[in-house]
Amino acid sequence: MPSRSFEFFLLGVLALLWGSSYMWIALALPSFPPATLIAIRVLSASLVLLVILAARGIALPKDGRSWRLFFVQSLVNSTGPWLMLAWGQQYAGTAVSSVLNSTSPLWVFALSFLLLQRGQRPGVLQLTGALFGFGGIVLIVGVGALEDIGQTLVPQLVVLLGAVLYGIAAWRGPLFAEYPPIVAATGTLICASAVLVPLSLLTESPWELTPDATGILSALILGVICTAFAFLIYFRLLNTLGPMGTASQAYLRSGVGVFLGVVFLSESLDLETFTGICLAIFGVVLINWPQKAKRQAAPSPGKEVS
Repeated sequence: MPSRSFEFFLLGVLALLWGSSYMWIALALPSFPPATLIAIRVLSASLVLLVILAARGIALPKDGRSWRLFFVQSLVNSTGPWLMLAWGQQYAGTAVSSVLNSTSPLWVFALSFLLLQRGQRPGVLQLTGALFGFGGIVLIVGVGALEDIGQTLVPQLVVLLGAVLYGIAAWRGPLFAEYPPIVAATGTLICASAVLVPLSLLTESPWELTPDATGILSALILGVICTAFAFLIYFRLLNTLGPMGTASQAYLRSGVGVFLGVVFLSESLDLETFTGICLAIFGVVLINWPQKAKRQAAPSPGKEVS
């Protein structure tokens, strides 16, 4: 049985990897347009995981059911939300997008409450944690960001839909309990590559690009570290902490961004932001607090949800 404290450590690592991805994206975008950057991200991650699979002698499944699961997961866990955020953030604004993108734990709670049986639903403590965490994100980003909600409605709805897809991806996590995390991660990223690489080739003519060294290095770090290894952790946590526990890393990502800004960019940390970070951490603790009831889960892996 894995140590729960170690799983919380991995949750923090996942938040660090995905929280730092915004920095690497910002460094890579001057060299690569959005769809091409995301294609490089998933393709490089797939190749790294395939090498690890080969070194460990692990084979990918060959049945159609498994690949249907992987394909749907790729749409809700990477292809869909990444493209939606890349487009919507241009018009919705970074602050509002950060708030809307952090709502995935709330969507996991809603899906679990509406679609699962009574004994599998998350409890009041988890809902309280999700609300505290969301309140923390609002403070971290700044309460003033809420004033812009509704002003660019369509892009904001697109960003929000991306968060809904993240929630669906986490909720579907127990469907992958029968697979080793590296198999689920590799299959999902291969399917994402099968969509995003052709999209990049058709829409952005990447062969005409002349990326600089910073852009290339940032894209590779984004793919290898922030995607390949992050997905390994993600699929492991879906089995150990469950959907809501894994989704709670969304509340830690903004705190990671603030931490990186303070350490590397000499930014200041005001009281409102510090309070928000504390609330977000408290929300994550409540979400992951051991429940007396049976741990909430999505439909059993034998019942495919697509």
